[in-house]
Amino acid sequence: MDDSEKYRSFFAKLICTAAGLEDPRIEEAFRTVKREPFAGPGPWSVGVGGHPYVQTPDDDPAFLYQDLLLALDRERGINIGMPGVHALWLGACNIKPAETVVQVGVGSGYYTAILAHLVGADGRVYGYEIDEGLAARARENLRDVHQAEVRTQSGVASNLPQADVIYVCAGAAQPSRAWLDALRPGGRLLFPLAPQDVFGGMLLITRPDQGSSWPAKFVSRAAFIGCVGLQDEEAGRRLKEAFSKNWNRVRSLRLDRSPDESCWFAGDGWWLSTAETPAIAPA
Repeated sequence: MDDSEKYRSFFAKLICTAAGLEDPRIEEAFRTVKREPFAGPGPWSVGVGGHPYVQTPDDDPAFLYQDLLLALDRERGINIGMPGVHALWLGACNIKPAETVVQVGVGSGYYTAILAHLVGADGRVYGYEIDEGLAARARENLRDVHQAEVRTQSGVASNLPQADVIYVCAGAAQPSRAWLDALRPGGRLLFPLAPQDVFGGMLLITRPDQGSSWPAKFVSRAAFIGCVGLQDEEAGRRLKEAFSKNWNRVRSLRLDRSPDESCWFAGDGWWLSTAETPAIAPA
């Protein structure tokens, strides 16, 4: 066992144990996928969200296998996100072999590789990255991962492929209609309801077979760089206020009728409710 393999094995077990995961495939994915190609040459800038970066003293790969942010672009605050929270979020998505995943915000492709490992050779991962430099870097890093495809375009376009899971790594003030439309019945959307500079939450939404009330819940709090096209200063201000109370009581996304007394937050044509999704009688 070389040093990198030893570090990965311990790192994978540590972050998955901390996340309370029961899916051994997620631990296997973090143990299998090397971070070195996606991090680029060291030394590296690492940190914890909201705090200044710290530069590693050298390029020892041990520094990569920590539960820390890893900077891809310090000036713009673009990072490979903290593995521990991604392990938690991936577990919440319940990704199965042979499923189709859309990832929005690929960066250098590390979590794209993790997703590809989870869906396996019979699955498919479509990664969207609007930054041309990062997209090119991800495409090179993933050149041998045949079930992954990186597209240099917006991940909020209307022509997204139909997907079982949409995994978003950029903060938004509202769910994109394109994401909702691309989900298959039973599909899961996980995205940060966290516009730029707002500490929001990672929202998991499941598309039902029918109806306009969709099960939804926050998996954890979250902050991300903003998703281009899904920012709204006024909504961000109201979301910041909403997250100060009862965010963990959200149970459904509503896409019809006016908000009622169960409303936690209302957007334009959508709202989040603390009430469960109503049962739908069989036809």
